[in-house]
Amino acid sequence: MTGPPAPQLERRIGLWGAVLLSFNGAVGAAIFALPATLAADFGAFSPWLFPLIALGALFVIVPFSRSVAAFPESGGPAAYGRAFGRLAGFQLGWIYYASRAAAFAANANVLIAYLGRWMPALEEGVARALTLILLCAALAVANIVGVERAMRLLAGFTLLKALPLAVAAIAALLLFGPIPAAGAAPPLSEFEAGALLVFYAFVGFENLVVPAGETRRPASTLPRAIFLTIGATTLLYFLVQLAFVTVFPDGGPKSEAPLIDLGVRLAGPTGAVLLTMAAIASLGGNLHGIMTAVPRLTWAMGERRDLPRWFAAVSATYRTPANSIVFLAVVAGLLAVSGSFVWLAVVSTLARMIIYSVTIAALPRAPERPRLNLLHWLSGAVGIAICIWAAAQADAKAWLTLGALALAGLLLFAAVNRRR
Repeated sequence: MTGPPAPQLERRIGLWGAVLLSFNGAVGAAIFALPATLAADFGAFSPWLFPLIALGALFVIVPFSRSVAAFPESGGPAAYGRAFGRLAGFQLGWIYYASRAAAFAANANVLIAYLGRWMPALEEGVARALTLILLCAALAVANIVGVERAMRLLAGFTLLKALPLAVAAIAALLLFGPIPAAGAAPPLSEFEAGALLVFYAFVGFENLVVPAGETRRPASTLPRAIFLTIGATTLLYFLVQLAFVTVFPDGGPKSEAPLIDLGVRLAGPTGAVLLTMAAIASLGGNLHGIMTAVPRLTWAMGERRDLPRWFAAVSATYRTPANSIVFLAVVAGLLAVSGSFVWLAVVSTLARMIIYSVTIAALPRAPERPRLNLLHWLSGAVGIAICIWAAAQADAKAWLTLGALALAGLLLFAAVNRRR
């Protein structure tokens, strides 16, 4: 006599939930530091880099979206890599998981630094470690108790970060006008460096593809959510950058948090507090988005027996991958407390370029692939070429770190298969 069927994940993420995951993956801490760097290098032309590079990024985003629409199951990079064999799927999933856990740890420490502006004791010793542990535990619980609750919390974070930034940008444009003319475009060599920096600012939009198996109508929802995210991200970055060069035509003060300086110019200490809170909400949304999406990767790998079945356990009450969520909270918490995430963080963007390339290349092997014509092949080739160009800009440390991760993944894959 067989027992009741094991609980399964359910498709409870709609279009706006997918947009929230994608937007919070792309917009994190960078928006609070990038404006000063771009203003110093490109002046009044810097805001226009965002729509220009967004248009160029479509050569990657369009074929990427077409590919993810053809893979309706959870796992993201692990699913796309698996189109080229189990080892490829395992390696791609493993590298993505490690880089996202490192990104979580890094952003958690940045969040503590922002909180330390009000409570300096949190930045030191036991208080710092306890705060990081409590943060990981709270986000884990928020995700275990149901994906709908997790999406509502993510919506709150998104509103708290996007609204103050948009209001501050519009207020700055109204109060400190006129808006400076863009002027002449920079030389090609300088433009290339700026293009790479801005292109990296969009990285993270792929956060939504990992829980594809819990997304309603993924074939249409995922591409639409990606394009909505790119549009919203471009608009927000453009407005913030335009406001910054309007208020600080000379490039602004040299500080690690230039948008806090913008808040001071707009409303004194009150403006600084509001934009500091927006920074905290931005980091919180980024962390929560990682905690929501990335455990679905180890869940999918456990479901396919590429990892122990323990990772594939689903809560009977909440229909969430509880074990995988707890595991990520523990791993990310240990990395954050120990500070051992730095060597992993350097590989994050490089890993994304490889993942984008493999995802685009996996379309002909997808279970629900559309009919392919010459335009599909050409756009895919251009997208992969752009990813190769971006990956080629990575330094030797990033490539060595990636090699070390790949070797560790190979050993882990061998150990898992030996147990099987």
